[in-house]
Amino acid sequence: MKKLPVLAVAGLLAACSGESPDSGKNADGAQSSAAVTAEVASIQYPQTRKDAVVDTYFDTEIADPYRWLEDDRSAETEAWVQAQNKVTFGYLDQITYREALKQRLEELWNYEKVGSPFKEGDYTYFYRNDGLQNQYVVWRKKGDGEAEIFLDPNTFSEDGTTSLSTLKFSKDGSIAAYSISEGGSDWRKIIIIDAESKKVLEQPLVDVKFSGISWKGNEGFYYSSYDKPEGSELSAKTDQHKLYYHELGQPQSEDRLVFGGKPEEKRRYVSGSVTEDDRYLVISGATSTSGNDLYIRDLTRADAPLVQILGDFDSDTDVLDNRGSTLYLVTNRGAPNKKIVTVDAANPAEENWQDFIAETDNVLTASTGGGYMFAEYMVDALSKVYQYDYDGKQVREIALPGPGSASSLGGKREDETLYYSFTNYKTPATIFAFDVSEGESSVYRESGAKFDPAAYESRQVFYTSKDGTKVPMMITYKKGLELNGNNPTILYGYGGFNISLTPSFSIANAVWLEQGGVYAVPNLRGGGEYGKRWHDAGTKLQKQNVFDDFIAAGEYLIEQGYTSSDYLAIRGGSNGGLLVGAVMTQRPDLVKVALPAVGVMDMLRYHTFTAGAGWAYDYGTSEQSKEMFEYLLGYSPVHNVKAGTAYPATMVTTADHDDRVVPAHSFKFAAELQAKQAGAAPTLIRIETNAGHGAGTPVSKTIEQYADLFSFTLFNMGVTELPKG
Repeated sequence: MKKLPVLAVAGLLAACSGESPDSGKNADGAQSSAAVTAEVASIQYPQTRKDAVVDTYFDTEIADPYRWLEDDRSAETEAWVQAQNKVTFGYLDQITYREALKQRLEELWNYEKVGSPFKEGDYTYFYRNDGLQNQYVVWRKKGDGEAEIFLDPNTFSEDGTTSLSTLKFSKDGSIAAYSISEGGSDWRKIIIIDAESKKVLEQPLVDVKFSGISWKGNEGFYYSSYDKPEGSELSAKTDQHKLYYHELGQPQSEDRLVFGGKPEEKRRYVSGSVTEDDRYLVISGATSTSGNDLYIRDLTRADAPLVQILGDFDSDTDVLDNRGSTLYLVTNRGAPNKKIVTVDAANPAEENWQDFIAETDNVLTASTGGGYMFAEYMVDALSKVYQYDYDGKQVREIALPGPGSASSLGGKREDETLYYSFTNYKTPATIFAFDVSEGESSVYRESGAKFDPAAYESRQVFYTSKDGTKVPMMITYKKGLELNGNNPTILYGYGGFNISLTPSFSIANAVWLEQGGVYAVPNLRGGGEYGKRWHDAGTKLQKQNVFDDFIAAGEYLIEQGYTSSDYLAIRGGSNGGLLVGAVMTQRPDLVKVALPAVGVMDMLRYHTFTAGAGWAYDYGTSEQSKEMFEYLLGYSPVHNVKAGTAYPATMVTTADHDDRVVPAHSFKFAAELQAKQAGAAPTLIRIETNAGHGAGTPVSKTIEQYADLFSFTLFNMGVTELPKG
């Protein structure tokens, strides 16, 4: 068993007061920093067995000594998890201000949060959390009557780990179908209830995954799922998605297969939605997370065929809305920043498309409601929103409170008022009511967060990446920050899957800012901030661009005096966990702390777990070609931990029920770090139990996670006490 070296912060630790230093206690009875350091030095990592497992890729042999950790059902893996958590929490327990951070997180988190209202049948529904409830509660009211609880997910399980995922109502609002996640898993159950009495109407649908719920009138709904895989349902491969129709009152075994299931036409992701007028079923199929084929069926005719709109996967295209037989499509086909086109449903092939809202220099996101369309554009990752009528005429630009992110304006066609929220990194979300005819926004509900945005600054900068590309970054901090290089800084990134990081307020990050911390978010290539070209520039054989962009962001923060390598932490989750893993192995000298969360760490095998094969558009696979294999091997975090290297203080985080990015990725990466770390910094792994990839995580667990992350980060930067006030 390997001993953890003494933390390299001894020279920064303040002398204890009160009792003699030899006692290990200060005047309040807490352990002194020197005593903490001494105890940390005695921590031992659990022993991780190595097996002689070797795979051959294009005549190259690759050892995989920790393959056994991929078995999430084995007693040995469970024992390893328990042993690692014992070490990690033993370490964290010795950080004297960890509890104070947790208490401050609870204090700031503890305010009433209410979502935008929406109408279904005779009721107006809204989500509400009274402050520290583990899950949001669905409330409703009829007219001017008293509000009542409709669904309380906090009652779904004793520990708050069963969450509400999707809630959809039948056409007249009389029946509700909602899906739940147990322990954070992507597998769902769908429960159907009478909306008035809240009585369960039939047996739940089970084994549902990556699915919406789309009603056809009041008779039934469409949903998607995979066949239950052989082996572990948390890690076994799932790559044949199917669309089903469930008729109310019928057993699930009688549900009709609508699309998918043909081995020769494999679709890893299939979705079905019914247009608001119940006229068309829209089906989208995909083999990867980018690109889809598209079909419609006329639901007014019992014998209507499935009509193909697009038969390839070369674009991202969907039906936004329809007016009679006129379809409105949002597409990036021939338009990397997206546009809206119209076509008649009788002849929907691409050659018949007509531009409705043309492509611009900025990326488009579209929504509908109140009889209008809304075009939201990202201008350097900041929102601008325009209102259009169905003749394609721009009605107005919607005035927003300032630079930041506006959520999509959406609702039913008959709605006269729509709702949207506005936020940025220092401004808690405010909900606005928008009058669709007058074009005026009014505050519907202000945030109750006890946080003063006026005391902070959030500014956008542009820095130069390795190849000369200009990359935007938002930097947020307390006003009056001294650019002396000594400010604890978290650099957060993602850079993949066409996902855009737009400004949003986080209670947890507010606590970080309160401590004098800097929070920086660059818009890396691989994301969607500048459209399809920006996304593609960070995929497959260009994935290194993403890592270079992130490294350049860190270097910029250091050059400008915001921080230094001794006070810089990097953080990211999922694809962002891969980002952190790759950057810390390529540039271990750049940062003091690394916080990779639920990361894709084994790039040679990621596609063999759950729905991982669907990520090949971004990553490529090790089986694709020798060139792709060698490229993946060149940055795969698990395969690039080198013996004799001093790595940053690292706390890997994952969860035992993560069936999207299976925890074996993190297990193997942590084991490699612990075996090969040559420096004085800890390499720990924190494994949340009865939790998944992140969605639906109880508030109590979220607060504990952030208290652990922040205390670990500050402690390893040499911070001995939190600032006063």
